Amino acid sequence: MNILILGSGGREHAIAWAVMQNPKCDRLIVAPGNAGIAMIADCAALDILDGAAVVQFAEENAVDFVIIGPEAPLAAGVADDLRSAGILVFGPGKAAAMLEASKRFTKEICDAAGAPTAAWARFDSAEPARDYIRQKGAPIVVKADGLAAGKGVIVAMEMSEALAAIDDMFSGEFGAAGAEVVIEEFMQGEEASFFVLCDGETVLPIGTAQDHKRVGAGDTGPNTGGMGAYSPAPVMTDAVTEATLARIVRPTMAEMARRGTPFTGVLFVGLMIENGQPRLVEYNVRFGDPECQCLMMRLGAQALDLLLACAEGRLSEARVNWAEDHAMCVVIAAEGYPGTYAKGEVIGGLEGFEADSFTMMFHAGTALRNGKVVSAGGRVLGATARGSDLRAARDRAYALADRVEWPGGFCRRDIGWRALD
Repeated sequence: MNILILGSGGREHAIAWAVMQNPKCDRLIVAPGNAGIAMIADCAALDILDGAAVVQFAEENAVDFVIIGPEAPLAAGVADDLRSAGILVFGPGKAAAMLEASKRFTKEICDAAGAPTAAWARFDSAEPARDYIRQKGAPIVVKADGLAAGKGVIVAMEMSEALAAIDDMFSGEFGAAGAEVVIEEFMQGEEASFFVLCDGETVLPIGTAQDHKRVGAGDTGPNTGGMGAYSPAPVMTDAVTEATLARIVRPTMAEMARRGTPFTGVLFVGLMIENGQPRLVEYNVRFGDPECQCLMMRLGAQALDLLLACAEGRLSEARVNWAEDHAMCVVIAAEGYPGTYAKGEVIGGLEGFEADSFTMMFHAGTALRNGKVVSAGGRVLGATARGSDLRAARDRAYALADRVEWPGGFCRRDIGWRALD
């Protein structure tokens, strides 16, 4: 079958790599792709937020199945346009994508479903938000209500930081995403990422991971889109997993169906776990990155079969076959990230190693210029590896990262430290 993946990051490279392992894939196109993706698939210049253009491209290229990677086209309703045209697609429609596109919407769903989450309040002007923060004190969490490319969440340990976040959001730093603000209590515990597929009725868990959001060693410094991840997450015991499904995921899916907007796609359940009790931090309606790079390394070719079963409403027949293995992704980012950073720097050391089912260098923010791979974003590469245990996966991932020749890049050296310690 001919398959189209929308997106250009490490998530899409990892999905493309897994899809290519499956003999069902005859031709793979990724739009717009990146330098790494171009090594394994055809890349196409396409406005992935324009549903009509995506439908036309899919029809002209005899595409049988479309996988939507990032959140922006989902929030724009591209999956709806494809379904209306009779094209099989993996990803929720616009109404269901509100679970990520609006923090307020998610909180309202949680309240209606009785799903445990942080206490919250919503504001559309600055002064009442400041008053609320002064009343509650710090630490406290300030979130832009809309999509802000992973940058609209400030975990403020000091009141001054929280008040500054309010000023930034209402002054337009996050654009329309910050026109409304959700303020939440600070939750203690250990974070984990839980991924489930949903076809509107059936819920199928497909993996757990732990992400390192902070830029600095020991989980310090500003939040990023993710500096590394590992899978599985030790904190996600069988008991915690079942509690998450019973108290959070299934009630949410039932509430979405009750509202006439059943969810179809992958639900990324961000959790805070304290004393074995999970609470929801956030929902995303697509695979997280860099967690996706770990999951795809572990799932391999069966990933395509699972996504197809989800899109076709056959999840009740699907099974996930896990090996007793571990995976780790180490993100190599541009110096200065998540602040100001340079682009267009040549990256060497990417040639000459054999990618296989145990090691893979996934590209996130790269481009080709004059035949050379150059940096084109903040998070640029994901050195990803599998091993029989987490320590073996870590050793392979860092050995891969250390082969990269890029003075303008950096990575954290302690990915997985909580589990390994």
